[in-house]
Amino acid sequence: QVQLVESGGGSVQAGGSLRLSCAASGHTIPPLRMAWFRQVPGKEREGVTATYTAHGRTAYADSVKGRCTISEDSAKNTVYLQLNSLKPDDTAIYYCAADYRPHNNVLWDGSYNYWGQGTQVTVSS
Repeated sequence: QVQLVESGGGSVQAGGSLRLSCAASGHTIPPLRMAWFRQVPGKEREGVTATYTAHGRTAYADSVKGRCTISEDSAKNTVYLQLNSLKPDDTAIYYCAADYRPHNNVLWDGSYNYWGQGTQVTVSS
């Protein structure tokens, strides 16, 4: 069983940056892939970015391309989301997700079995 704990959320001014962290624990083998999703109340959960850990392959949603980076520290079993040039539309609860299986659509929430509790990000204009 994998436990995921996000941190780093908060309130940020538009144009600013944030870095979220997701620490994975409770496993002897690291997840094959990890991802970040976000959700606004009343809307569907959106895949933001994903990575195949130890492989370096990444994927980004069009809404964040060019201002988002996913990275990992395998020694700490932690994945990071760096999001720059923040906009009010980036306001959401951000969730970390992980899975051990490969999948063609790594930005689909249905392909992940393990989820963190979420961290709120609020971007003010």
